[in-house]
Amino acid sequence: MTTEFDADEVARKVVGRLQEKFPKASVDDLEQIVREEVAILADKPVHDYVAVLAERAAKKRLKRG
Repeated sequence: MTTEFDADEVARKVVGRLQEKFPKASVDDLEQIVREEVAILADKPVHDYVAVLAERAAKKRLKRG
């Protein structure tokens, strides 16, 4: 059984986790970065790992500055 993929919900959850790890980053910046990463992954056939992969990619971008 598959569940419906909700990119907005995934993005909200990832942004929430990243806010804790990057408290100095603006919420707008976090949302933009995470939504970009989720959009890249949203077309992939397996959605189970989109949140994890988007969070990892966003962390890399935030650490680079």
